[in-house]
Amino acid sequence: MARSKQGRCAHFVAGDCSNKLQSFAVYLQIYETFMVKKTLLGQVGDAEIRLLRIFKVVVDCGGLSAAELELNIGRSTVSRHIKDLEERLGLVLCHRGRAGFRLTTEGQQILAAAQTLLGAMDAFRGEVRDLHDDLVGQVCLGLFDKTATNPQAHVSDALALFRRRAPEVSLDVTVGNLSDIEAALMEGRLHMGIAPEHRRSDRLDYHFLFNETMWLYCGNHHPLFNTADKTQTWPLIQAQDYAGLAFHSPNMDATHRFKLKRRASASDQEAVAILILSGAYLGFLPEHYAADFVRRGLMRRVGPRNCSYVVRFMAMLRRSPHPSRPALALLDCLKAAHAA
Repeated sequence: MARSKQGRCAHFVAGDCSNKLQSFAVYLQIYETFMVKKTLLGQVGDAEIRLLRIFKVVVDCGGLSAAELELNIGRSTVSRHIKDLEERLGLVLCHRGRAGFRLTTEGQQILAAAQTLLGAMDAFRGEVRDLHDDLVGQVCLGLFDKTATNPQAHVSDALALFRRRAPEVSLDVTVGNLSDIEAALMEGRLHMGIAPEHRRSDRLDYHFLFNETMWLYCGNHHPLFNTADKTQTWPLIQAQDYAGLAFHSPNMDATHRFKLKRRASASDQEAVAILILSGAYLGFLPEHYAADFVRRGLMRRVGPRNCSYVVRFMAMLRRSPHPSRPALALLDCLKAAHAA
């Protein structure tokens, strides 16, 4: 049975107060980072927060032209807002013009601080909203790439269930690599991540969802494509040029464990697939993702039978501050969909 609003308030005072105060303390600490140049910036109010949000959208969109569509305001107005923020901070944040949009070093630092500040503010608002009956607000979810075709992944079913249970909660779904997802979680820019398990952090909680099997593949222009399976020994495989992910992950562990010779690095599995299709490299791909390439005769599995590894996908949430009710509701939906 759901607790009454008064009961939740009592629980907040008795049990969750330290978490709320800790979150607010983080907000205040980041807030103060924008007051170093007091004579230039003065007090940080709603106007400065709005300018920081506009700045973040411009960076996310990659420039003023794309941002005007996202913000629904004219490019000249967007430019004026960025100029206003620069004058308040006393810094040049970006170069913009015919040469394109590019952040300055100071702009990169302000962006990082702004992301932390805005994330802390949104988390604080979410924790206050948790005292009310309805599930409202936003859940920012980070997904590792190429999971949609995995028959063991039921993320879409979980999102459908979540939509029915929490129709007033908006979802913001992004795709990124493992390092990006972990960093965004710890910085408060994501509420939850779904990614491979690898080198657990004490700052995150992990909940198993599903597995993914990775096999080694070559393209149809590779010399091994027409080679008999029984001749594909470890020495032969280890002598080939190999393409692997360029960040700490189960893929990198497998690269070292199988003593493969990495000659190309990739940021995601789409890039690995393109390198394999070139015919110049071997590479690991999820079995479900490679299946269509194999069916079309563009790839084939290579290597000894034990040349594979299994990846455990986890739902990851930050431990502190305590996850919001909408984030926990999404976790419940993910568990229910994958248990079924």
